[in-house]
Amino acid sequence: GLGSADHPLLGAVVGLAGVDGVLLTGRLSLVSHGWLADHVVLGVVVVPGTALVELVLRAGDGVGCGWLEELTLEAPLVVPECGGVQVQLSVGVPDGVGRRVVGVFSRLEGEGEGSWTRHAVGVVSADVSGGAVVEGLGVWPPVGAVAVDVGGVYERLAGVGLEYGPVFRGVRAAWRRGDEVFAEV
Repeated sequence: GLGSADHPLLGAVVGLAGVDGVLLTGRLSLVSHGWLADHVVLGVVVVPGTALVELVLRAGDGVGCGWLEELTLEAPLVVPECGGVQVQLSVGVPDGVGRRVVGVFSRLEGEGEGSWTRHAVGVVSADVSGGAVVEGLGVWPPVGAVAVDVGGVYERLAGVGLEYGPVFRGVRAAWRRGDEVFAEV
C-alpha cells in the first residue's frame, strides 16, 4: 500500500482508506541529511521553515493542490544529534471548494508508539492565480524600497543564536519599504 514520495526528505506516500486523504512519511537525521547541521537555533539543529514549506507543497502537489494558501508554524522540528526523527504529513479531505488542511508532525525515532508533535498546519488548494505576478512586484527591486546593507548579517544573527552554515548563507541583497522587507536569496 505504500508508494514512493519521490522527494529527498520523504520516503513514502499512502492513500487513506475510505477517505480522499493521504499520508506522507519520512525520516530525518544528521547522517542522512547532513546539510541540516548548517541550520542551528540556540545550539540546536532545527529544520528550516522553508523546508517545511517545501514538504507541504510536495504533499499538496500529490493531490492536485500545489498552491499554499497559509501555513502556521507551531513548534520547531528539532533534529537530534544522534539517531533520527520520524516525520509525517497528513493531507485531509477536500472541503467544498477543494481546499485541504495539511499537518506536519514528528516524533523521535525509537519512541515506539510515542506521541507526535505537530509542527505546522496549513491549507493547500489548486492554483487559482493563473500565474499572475503579485501586485507591486512586477518591478525589481520594488518601487519605493530602500536598499539595506546585508554585510555582516550572518555574524549579527549568530550573535542572537541563529547560526547559518555555508548551505544557508544565501542572502544577496535586501530592501525595505515601510514594514515590508524584500530580499534576493
